[in-house]
Amino acid sequence: MKENAPDRPSPRTPPAKPRAYAQTAAGPSTATLHGLYVQSKAERWGLSRERFASSLERSAEKRLASGNLPPEKLEEYLAALHLEDLALATACMENCEAAWEHFVTTYRPYLRAAAAAVLRCSSASPEACELADSLFAELYGLADGARRERSLFRYFHGRSSLKTWLRAVLAQRHIDAIRAGRRFESLDDGDAKSLDGHAPQKIPQAASVQPADPHRERYSSLFVRALQAAIAALDSRDEQRLRLYYSEQQTLAEIGRQLSEHESSASRNLDRIRLALRHAVEETLRNGCPAANGCAAEPGLSEAQISLCFEYVSADAAFDLEKLLDRRTRPRSPAERPGP
Repeated sequence: MKENAPDRPSPRTPPAKPRAYAQTAAGPSTATLHGLYVQSKAERWGLSRERFASSLERSAEKRLASGNLPPEKLEEYLAALHLEDLALATACMENCEAAWEHFVTTYRPYLRAAAAAVLRCSSASPEACELADSLFAELYGLADGARRERSLFRYFHGRSSLKTWLRAVLAQRHIDAIRAGRRFESLDDGDAKSLDGHAPQKIPQAASVQPADPHRERYSSLFVRALQAAIAALDSRDEQRLRLYYSEQQTLAEIGRQLSEHESSASRNLDRIRLALRHAVEETLRNGCPAANGCAAEPGLSEAQISLCFEYVSADAAFDLEKLLDRRTRPRSPAERPGP
């Protein structure tokens, strides 16, 4: 007589909805997931549909948890991801040899050039090569002797391009190394004093904890100033596209109908505007922010500092493009209007 297995679900029981889609009325359709899989070209790495779908779910879960994505816009969010980059990162995390060969061949020169920009030296210098190549162990997942569970790729969600994400990680690793070096110098100073017969001062426990970047608030503020200037330079139609999409949260189809253009044209125009804004913000940060609206002029930033500006703002829940656009479009009160 066979024992009952009460914990085994009945064949008629529908599968549980993935965690990331639990907030939505329904997750992305099978047809949508298939379309995203095809666009990602994940098949060339031998990546299964199920594994790629789990990466999409992980990205959606991260975005939904931030509260910045209405559940009804989930499919639109997934379609806007850098799908080929996400597939490549997932395949590397799965230890696909072909994916790793492609990644190393394609991205090692870029990482060395990015490291050279951070260190302000030649990309062929030993320092640039060492900084860039040190990232590969973390990406591969061997930094602590483990494998996929520790791969740095698990933090890539496809919202930015893989190159942008790698550059930000590289800049942060360089800053971490500088901070670690300073802490070690402090400890060395303490040891030297003890050799002279003087007891070294005790370091409080909290001092061993890595502090937050003291420049983070400044970098975020500079980014917002640069973005405000970039938006102000847009023509009225492009600014309207941004407002409809981000402030009024209209779909691409709705924007197309309002502006008398096809949905695909609305999508391409938004991509064009986002790219133009990014280039304008980078250029302003590189050259320095001029004095404006009571804010003092600021000198230009290095490439590493610019990467940190983007990284901090993307992780800052307080930054809201919708509010930024609303401030530009709302009528000003008489007190705010310039005098005659």
